[in-house]
Amino acid sequence: MESRGIRLSRLKTEYLRYGFSGVEGDGGEVTMGGVVIPRVENFKYLGLIIEERGDIDEDINHCTRVRWQKWNKASGLCDKKIPFRLKGRIYRMIVQPALLYGAEC
Repeated sequence: MESRGIRLSRLKTEYLRYGFSGVEGDGGEVTMGGVVIPRVENFKYLGLIIEERGDIDEDINHCTRVRWQKWNKASGLCDKKIPFRLKGRIYRMIVQPALLYGAEC
């Protein structure tokens, strides 16, 4: 592969087998330069968690965790010293886009 300008790390590389055709079976192991590449059941790609079974449960759980993290960062909204209008602006600018992002996925 290096002769074509592509360089892969044998230690960081892993693969996921996804049955697009619906045919079950194990294709054996994948090797690169004599090193066996580990097979995984899910991995993160472009912000989405792709699973071998085609489920989206893990991705939904991940999006939900991210939303709660954003909410906790903005948890100062419960402080009575912050004006109500400012709380509304913060909600519309930070919390609402984070909540709606998962709906687009």
